[in-house]
Formats: sequence, C-alpha cells, structure tokens
Amino acid sequence: MTVTRFAPSPTGYMHIGNLRTALYAYLITKHDNGRFILRIEDTDRERLVEGAVDVIKDTLKTTGLLWDEGPEVGGDHGPYVQSDRKPIYMEYAKKLVDLGAAYYCFCTKERLEQLHEEDATGGYDRHCRNLSKEEVEKNLAAGLPFVIRQKMPLTGVTTYTDAVFGEISMNNEELQDQILMKADGYPTYNFAHVVDDYLMQVTHVVRGSEYLSSTPKYALLYDAFGWERPTYVHLPLLMGKNADGTVSKLSKRHGAVSFADLVNDGVLPKAIINYIALLGWCPKENQQEIFSLEDLKGLFSLDGISKSPAVFDFEKLLWFNGEYLRAMDDADFLKVSARFIKSEIHEDINKNKMLALLKTRISKLTELDEKMAFFLALPDYDKELFLNKKNKINEFDTVKTVLCAAKDVLTNVESFDNDTLFAALAPLTEKLDLKTGAIMWCIRIAVSGLSATPGGATEIMEVIGKEATLARIDCALAKLV
Repeated sequence: MTVTRFAPSPTGYMHIGNLRTALYAYLITKHDNGRFILRIEDTDRERLVEGAVDVIKDTLKTTGLLWDEGPEVGGDHGPYVQSDRKPIYMEYAKKLVDLGAAYYCFCTKERLEQLHEEDATGGYDRHCRNLSKEEVEKNLAAGLPFVIRQKMPLTGVTTYTDAVFGEISMNNEELQDQILMKADGYPTYNFAHVVDDYLMQVTHVVRGSEYLSSTPKYALLYDAFGWERPTYVHLPLLMGKNADGTVSKLSKRHGAVSFADLVNDGVLPKAIINYIALLGWCPKENQQEIFSLEDLKGLFSLDGISKSPAVFDFEKLLWFNGEYLRAMDDADFLKVSARFIKSEIHEDINKNKMLALLKTRISKLTELDEKMAFFLALPDYDKELFLNKKNKINEFDTVKTVLCAAKDVLTNVESFDNDTLFAALAPLTEKLDLKTGAIMWCIRIAVSGLSATPGGATEIMEVIGKEATLARIDCALAKLV
C-alpha cells in the first residue's frame, strides 16, 4: 500500500509551496487507494506560532485534502504531533549510538561558537566522535549537557534514487556529523522525520527539491538502522515572476503566496488546487486544464512530475478562478460572494440578476464592489461617450431621438425583465431606421454611464429597475441639451 504524509512545521501561514507538497503527497497515495497522514513537526520550539496548527488543518479541510491518519482523526501510528513523541526519538538515538552510527557530543556552546569563528562554514570538528565508552559514561554520570550526533562515513559515496531527479550521489567527506538529538531532549527535523516515517510505514517521502542534497544523510540513517529506504519524490522549485520579467524563488514580493491571502483576495480554493496541481506536473494524455480533485486523483502519476522549476503566474491563477466562477451555480455564487460585498445594495436593485451578470465578468471576488458600483449609482460621464463610429452614432441629435423614443416605450412597460424589455424596444429599429446595436448603445450608455459593462442595456435595466432607468435616461437627456 502506498503511504504518504504531509508533515508541516506550525511556524506561520500555509505557503503555496507547502500546499503543493500536501497536494502531490495526497494525490500520489489516493491514486493507489493508499493512506495519507498528517503529522505536525513542532520540535523547533523557538519558531512555533500560536494558531498555526489550526491554519494547517483548516487549509487541508477547505481544499478537500482530508487525512486518513493524524490529529483529530487518530490512527494506528500516533501520536501525530512530534512533541508528543519525544521519548521515542531518544530511544532510537541511543540505538544508533549502540550501533556505532551516532555518538554523544558534550561540546559546550562556547567551544562551538569559538569553532564557528575559526571556521565560518559552521562545520563541526568531530571533537567528541571518538570518546571512549568510559569517558562518555563519566560525562553522563556527571550530568553534563549533551547532544547526539550522527557519525557520518568519512570516505566513499552515498547514492540514492529519486523518483523525479533520478540518481543522486554525494561524497561522504562533504557530510557533517549532524545533530540528531538536541540538548533540550528534542530531536532535530533531520532525525525525527526519519524515525516517524519508518514507524508510520511511509512509503513515499514527498518534499521540495531544496532537500535533494540533504537526503543522503537521511538515507544513511535508514541504512544504519537496517530499514528499507522509502521512495523519495522531490518536487521542482516554485518560482515567481519579477517586475522586470525575470524569475526568482517564489516569495511574498511576488504577491499573495499564502493560501489564506489568496482566499481572502477572492480566489476559490478549488481554483487554487487546480492551478497548483499543474505547477510541476502535467497529465500525459490529457490536454485540458480544468480538473476537479477527483479528476486529479485518477490522473496523477509520478512520471508526470517535471524536474524543471515551475513559475507561479498570478494572472494565470486568476484565469483559472474566472473559469470556476463562471461555472458556478447562481445560488452558490450568491453564497460565496456574500462576505466580499461591502457596498450597500438598496432594495430596488435586483441583486440576484446583478450577481449573475457580474459572475461572468470578474476574475476574483474582491472585484465585486468595483464592478457593481455603476448599478448602485450612476457615475459621472461626458456626453461624448454616446458617439460611436462602429454603430454610426455621429450626432447628439440621433442620441436624443433614440432616448426620447425609448423613454416613451419604457414608461409603458409593466414587467421590467430582460426579455420583455428587449421585445418592447425592438420595434424602434424600424421606426427610427436604425440598427438594434445603435439603439442599444445609446440606451446602455444612458443607464450605465460606461462604455463597457457586464451585460447589455436590457439586462442592466432589469437590475436597476424601472424608476432608476427612467431617471438615468432623463439625466442623459439633460446632458444632451
């Protein structure tokens, strides 16, 4: 059975890169009907952010990436918060010491700082690596603070195979004797995740390609314990577009890069998931771009993951979001748009009709207030806006003739719905010897004050109602005097 995990540190918001890692891990295992585990890696106590665990869980729930094992859900391999697993790590660290693959280090903070001053690379000189058993026992009995370090091989090469990048090798002489257990009794990430992945039976470790060079250290830990290595899946870097057209590693300067910020900016969770699924992966035999989570579970495969960096393009994300907004049921759109509408909508406005028109004209929900403003109040505009070569409206007298005739018709219309209004105005084409486009242009400018609008003249009139329509036509006629 394929088993993957998402193991974030609760140190802040959910970055798009974190979410992509969670998504790919989820898809890899769900494609094979396996298990998806959520594990909270909180051993870096100094960087913990209050509420971050809730942000992680809420994000996964909102996007549909529901975990089979983990906090709240439970499972056979808990606890699923690393700080609750503290005794486990010391037990396994001591096993490594017994196996000769790790050692106690009693170097003081002052000695290490001095060493760092002498060697700016921050490397450890393996001072405690060859302490005798008697020296170690004496120091432990004396209660001296210690860390446990991994005893790296000093010669040879460590090689592992990554599912995306292929064979990766590193000379062992380049590997530092990394700390596995800190002086406070907590494990480092480098040790804890290996122990947890083994105990939780994780078969595929999914993470960013920045860990490619660190993985030989983890592979050596598996080897030291005699455990089977998991399949490593390193994902391509996420890049962002700079103002000058170049790209660099995705960061806050490229705009909203956290899931919460994007959602608060009016981007739908489904659109975010769809877009980030394609940041580093593409289906082999399917050229479409719109995929539901269920679609992705069926299509996702490791061989579709690219080695090349993926560029996060905010405009492309907004295109996806626009597609999802347009496909929404009007009732659903009404619900999701509610918290983004700050403007007061008076009772004469046909809100449902207005939102149905706006739904197809926006790329994110935060645009609603701006886009609906002309429905709520007629903007100031210049009469020159009426003139239009395409529709052969070259004189203001023609506009006045159209608006006066339209006002006479509209005054006697009882039902102000789109179809009735269009049918009532249609005879004006023959009466005024003008094309429909010319007549509707004049009316639309009068009732909207804009050259480009969501919806045509009769749709706008249905939204604002009869009283506002006639008042706006009177305003236009006053401009044309």
